[in-house]
Amino acid sequence: MINLVIKIGSMALIRKEDNDIDYNIFSRLASQLRPGMILVSSGATEIGRVDYIKRTGQELYGDAEMCKTDYAAQGQSILMETYRRFTDPRYSLRQVLVEHNHFNDPAKRKHLQELLDRAAKQHAIPVINYNDCISDEENRKMELMDLHNKRPTDQIVECVDNDETAAVVSELMHSEKLILLTSVDGIMLDPADPSTLIPEVAAKTEDELKKAIAELQGHCHGASRSGANGAGAKLEYAMRCALTGTHVIIGSPRFRLSELIHHEVPCTHIFLAR
Repeated sequence: MINLVIKIGSMALIRKEDNDIDYNIFSRLASQLRPGMILVSSGATEIGRVDYIKRTGQELYGDAEMCKTDYAAQGQSILMETYRRFTDPRYSLRQVLVEHNHFNDPAKRKHLQELLDRAAKQHAIPVINYNDCISDEENRKMELMDLHNKRPTDQIVECVDNDETAAVVSELMHSEKLILLTSVDGIMLDPADPSTLIPEVAAKTEDELKKAIAELQGHCHGASRSGANGAGAKLEYAMRCALTGTHVIIGSPRFRLSELIHHEVPCTHIFLAR
């Protein structure tokens, strides 16, 4: 039984002002991980970039996609090593690198579901990330276009970012809760004004929830980094999960998971109040 899927974004794992890894965030999050949880973690690319700069004194130059690929390959092992350092030694960690085809192909989807289900029973915690160091952007676009043409009425998983990946994993495993950890405290009407934080989006019907999310998306602009899809997309994925019965929480990793779950700290809860 998967009780909780947790997703953490790249910028939440980095001390941007110091251009370094935020080990406090890693320590706080990893020490709370338990079997029955699944962690979807971004960060390989940013951590690879930070590590490369530390070792060479400069960033990579050239094609942006190739640089992203090379950074991801360098950062992935550091990401897992850092989680392992702070996770309870009684529990195993299992790296799972996914691409869009693992969710769109029924056989691969079933294989992934069984892998994640076994982990919970074997006292292991899966750490999922999109396979950036192998997946080529142009090939991915072509593959997705082909899928859309062949299955125009199906909902195709694109895995454009790990918010979507976490939402799809949550749906796949029928998790009770999904926590989206981000660099801010939750969804705000004005990102520059913490007092505009929306503490709760609760609706009695699916239509009410869709309407409430659409209104909030009208206040969402920009993203925390280049290539990210921002709060508007985060809300879209959160809504998808909430509509299937999962309780979604958007908040900061500077708080403990239990504090976010019990709404003891600033955060945004999204759910169907049935």
